[in-house]
Amino acid sequence: MAGPPRAVAVLRTAVRPGLRGSDRPVLTACSGGADSVALAAALAFEARSAGARVGAVTVDHGLQPGSADRAAGTAELLRGLGLDPVLVCRVPVGAEGGPEGAARAARYAALAAAAAGLGARVALGHTLDDQAETVLLGLGRGSGPRSVAGMVPERTADGVLWWRPLLGVRRATTREACAEQGLPVWDDPWNADPAYTRARLRGEVLPLMDDVLGGGVAPALARTAELLREDLDALDSLAAAELARLTGEDGLPARELGVLPAALRRRVLRGWLHAAGVPDVQAVHLRAVEALVTRWHGQVRVDLPGGAGVLRTSGRLVLSPPAARGPRLQDTPQTREESRP
Repeated sequence: MAGPPRAVAVLRTAVRPGLRGSDRPVLTACSGGADSVALAAALAFEARSAGARVGAVTVDHGLQPGSADRAAGTAELLRGLGLDPVLVCRVPVGAEGGPEGAARAARYAALAAAAAGLGARVALGHTLDDQAETVLLGLGRGSGPRSVAGMVPERTADGVLWWRPLLGVRRATTREACAEQGLPVWDDPWNADPAYTRARLRGEVLPLMDDVLGGGVAPALARTAELLREDLDALDSLAAAELARLTGEDGLPARELGVLPAALRRRVLRGWLHAAGVPDVQAVHLRAVEALVTRWHGQVRVDLPGGAGVLRTSGRLVLSPPAARGPRLQDTPQTREESRP
């Protein structure tokens, strides 16, 4: 007996290990586009042999004409594939972060709530091409190595496990798989609208890079992200060990922090601040705290998001609570002693 068509087989192979590797139910997010429909079909097929429970969620953002009808049609398609339950979530979309960012935030909140209610993990249809676009965005924005390292196959956030089994699959393959199975797909006009940065990357930048570099740019960017993630994971592990070694009830020793490589030192500082509950630590805050170690000349307290702060006293970095502002450090005996060359 002949096997499934090539693209269909690729999708099924991609989801099979993760589906069989956990007994937690899965909710697959489906917009009706080729990537998410192909993922839903692969999960529905593999669930039968894996004995897995797979449902789906389609989110109606209400931002385009006919969105409610489209969501209903997508839900009907998903039920026809055998997924259960199939949920339709209508979400309000705010304005913060622009149209793309606000819609994404609303969508992920709805998916997280649905998954939490069923104790499920969420499967997302991001492909290798999405990964390449994410890497380029991170490079262009200078938002740090974690951004350039792209998306990970599995990540837990807000108490939900987000699963991306298609990060090694090309976007063209998902469309081919849908065609091979006769599955209808919806092409979101936003994905081709040059008003949106990611759409221009997809339609203009990556094709130009392929032309200039002779092709293969998207797989190369995805490989770069994977290699970078391995390095970052190793650094994070070393930083966690250093943080455990250095942390005391009275803060962190500045001298020992100062001899660490910069990449390791910043990770230790970030981990220390996160463990203390400091929210939304940005690069500018981290650099200011690091300056208390590497460029010490009696600075005042470094104020942080949430109202807390870090000061250096008696050779140690100490976190002060939001209510405390403290004296200017250069006026203290400890500061005068430490500021000498």
